[in-house]
This record gives sequence, structure tokens and C-alpha cells, in this order.
Amino acid sequence: MKNTQSNSVERVIRERRTVRSFSNRPVSEDKLLELLEVAVWAPYHSKQEPWRFIVFMNEGRKMFSNAVLSTYTPQELEQFGQSAAKDYCEDTPVHVCVVVRQGTDRWKNEEALLAAAGLIQNLQLLAWEERIGLVWKTNEYNREDTFAAKIGLNSGERLVGTLHLGYLREDAVSRPVSRKPAEQLITWIRHEEG
Repeated sequence: MKNTQSNSVERVIRERRTVRSFSNRPVSEDKLLELLEVAVWAPYHSKQEPWRFIVFMNEGRKMFSNAVLSTYTPQELEQFGQSAAKDYCEDTPVHVCVVVRQGTDRWKNEEALLAAAGLIQNLQLLAWEERIGLVWKTNEYNREDTFAAKIGLNSGERLVGTLHLGYLREDAVSRPVSRKPAEQLITWIRHEEG
């Protein structure tokens, strides 16, 4: 990488971490909108952007918490209910559900999911530059009809994942995990076989 902008992008890609513990500093609607306005520049294959967002913040986090807890068994509620409610309503400033339209064409549905994954990566990198951490969850509740109904998912939509966001607590940022060098993951095809 040669120019300064590329170095900045490379630095953010390498430094970004999944964050599960946040400071109590609130994320403003304006800041979240600013990040999403850039994140939506992810590539997509259809004529229309395939995604939308459902955002829970402030007192709205209670609705998100209730939706998650509605998927728990009685035993899970007894064992984890209070701590989960505290995590969703007090400890995590914002929950963003990323939703895509789904139709009858399997390949278009897959393209929408892949495009949304690109959007989520954009959001993770943009947020990191602002010292906002993010964890992308695809827990069981994401696939529950009860949860979908309670968060306002429409028919013909699929939840790609739930993003939990908040300003970083610097002591909660994990160390980098090593990656295999790309060189070990490439199959080079330099000549036509035959």
C-alpha cells in the first residue's frame, strides 16, 4: 500500500476488533445516521438497494430486549433473563437490525445477503474510526418468528443480523487475532490446462 489514504484504510481494517462491552457514552442518532449514510455505498446487484434498518436506542432498547426474551424458554428466562435485559437495555447503547428483502429467486436472495454483509463491514470500519465498537450477532433469536414479529420485520424480509454498537471502552478491546497470510490461501492458475 503506497498512499496515505490507502494506509489509513489498511490501518483501520487491521485494527478493527469485535467489541462486546461499551462505555456509557451515548451514540447520537446523528452520528449513527452519518455512519449509515456512508455504509450504504456497499455494492449490490439489484436495481434497488436490498436493505433497511430497524434501530433501537434509548427507551426503544426495551422493545428489543422484550423481543429477544420472548424467544427464551422458561428455564433460560429464569437463568439469564435479568442479565440479558440489563445488557440490552443498559449496557449496550444501540441495536441495529439489518434487514433485506427476499423473493422467490434464490440467487437474488443470496446476492442481497452478500451485499448486506458488505454494508455491515463498511459500517464496522466507519464506526471503528469514530471509536465506536460493534458486534454482529446472528444468534438463534435472529431466526425466531416471534422475534421477527416483535421487531417489525415484514413478510418477504430476512434479518441478516443484529448489530450492537457503542463507544469503546478501551480496556475491553481485544488483542489482534493472527490471520493466515493470503499467500497460503491462494490457488494460482497461471496457464490454461489442457
